[in-house]
Amino acid sequence: MAAGSGPARPGPARPGSAWTGSAWTVRAAVRAFRRAHPEVGDDVCVALSGGADSLALTAAAAVEFGSVTALVVDHGLQPGSARIARDAAGAARGLGAEAQVLVVVVQPDGSGPEAAARTARFAALDAARAGRPVLLAHTLDDQAETVLLGLGRGSGARSLSGMAAWDAPWGRPLLGVRTTDTRATCRAIGVDWWEDPHNTDPAFTRVRLRREVLPLLEDVLGGGVAEGLARTAGLLRVDDDELDRLAAAVSVGSDGALDVSVLEPLPPAVLTRVLRRWLLDRGVSAPTYVHLQAIAALVTEWRGQGGVAVGGTGSAGTGVAEDRGRLVARRRHGKVVLEIDRASGAGTQDA
Repeated sequence: MAAGSGPARPGPARPGSAWTGSAWTVRAAVRAFRRAHPEVGDDVCVALSGGADSLALTAAAAVEFGSVTALVVDHGLQPGSARIARDAAGAARGLGAEAQVLVVVVQPDGSGPEAAARTARFAALDAARAGRPVLLAHTLDDQAETVLLGLGRGSGARSLSGMAAWDAPWGRPLLGVRTTDTRATCRAIGVDWWEDPHNTDPAFTRVRLRREVLPLLEDVLGGGVAEGLARTAGLLRVDDDELDRLAAAVSVGSDGALDVSVLEPLPPAVLTRVLRRWLLDRGVSAPTYVHLQAIAALVTEWRGQGGVAVGGTGSAGTGVAEDRGRLVARRRHGKVVLEIDRASGAGTQDA
């Protein structure tokens, strides 16, 4: 059956003899993921879009796990989305999985349509998984694009380390598999996949990276760029995980404040991670590099400077007053504290 741009159609249930070549590469990746992460268990969900990557993952998961449920999200953003979702669910059932279509409403949140759709999708998946892990079909190609985006934006090791293979409840078994292999898998097992028109729309940065930048780099550098970027992500993730472990060992006071005497001896790489974790735990949703560097200066370059505004209000249980207002990090009496902004005291010095 030739693959193309049409909706997915059911293929043979739990194909056996088809698992050779590229198809075996996909299945072996899923098997290796399961062995590496036994905590995932035998009952999993797969986020299925109807594209080649997620169909190949669904097929491999159906033969490697005891119970698989494909969760198909219909964002309703494209003509015929309901039909595409139904066909994807039908293909999953033909491959030996259960299937459920999740209809979501994408609410504009100022982050752009792509980000808003992603937020809605993950919320729907999280609600439907019923305590089970969810396998996502990100491939080596996706990982390379993620690293390249982070590199171009001047991001740190956290961004350059890319996507994790296991970040409960989300699993990514195919981070070492090329998209060419997932397409070959679909051909081998006899299912057509759906080509999302957004994947060829140059209005999206990732599309231009995939279709213009990466091919140029491959040509200039003589090939192997995608694999090299993915390998870089893996190496950096090992380092980043260790730095996160060191940061997690730094205690926060019972009052929610950070003791300057504890922070001062920390290496910069650990200090910024402590501060980032502290801000996230206290209700700051997106601490930036500028935020972290300015708060770090309250510890390492203290000269009586004022507080650092970090965004919206705190949340229940964080120790920050629940009144609406701007959160500001300040140094007070030998501690770094997070509090609701007040007109007075913006420049209050350490005592």
